[in-house]
Amino acid sequence: MSERPACLVIADESPEFPAALSYAAQLAKISGWRLVMLRVVEKPDPAPWASITDEMRRQAFDEAESLTQRFAAEVWAACGVTAEPTLREGDLKPEVRKLVDEDVSIRLIVLASASGGSPGPLVSSLAKGAGLGTRAVPVLVVPGVLSGEEIRGLAISLAAPAGSDPAA
Repeated sequence: MSERPACLVIADESPEFPAALSYAAQLAKISGWRLVMLRVVEKPDPAPWASITDEMRRQAFDEAESLTQRFAAEVWAACGVTAEPTLREGDLKPEVRKLVDEDVSIRLIVLASASGGSPGPLVSSLAKGAGLGTRAVPVLVVPGVLSGEEIRGLAISLAAPAGSDPAA
């Protein structure tokens, strides 16, 4: 954890994830915030032998680490921001809550909506029930239909201090 504020993006393989990652990366670049990228690995179903369960867990974590490293490399190439991959095991909502409660520097959660009629499974899931932690953290939902340039423009306009010229 750091003293610098951070935005959290939840890494998955949904079609809308690139929009959330792009916005969060641009925001981190413009504002100087950290970019925390959470990937939650589901617990494997218990197998008859512990060694099989352990191997399934290891493979799931290897895949999650590979995926988050790929996303982090894309962020670095696109805007020079170093993402901080965080891997957790369990169910998504409880793990998001735990991370938000543990890392008080997280000031914003960035998600993206699906480009169709529904908000997408992640937005729907996180919007239901109790909040995402014991402290209030805003959730920003980026429309998944925006282009990369539109996302960049939105990040610049929202992150720019009042009265400044965001194009400068």
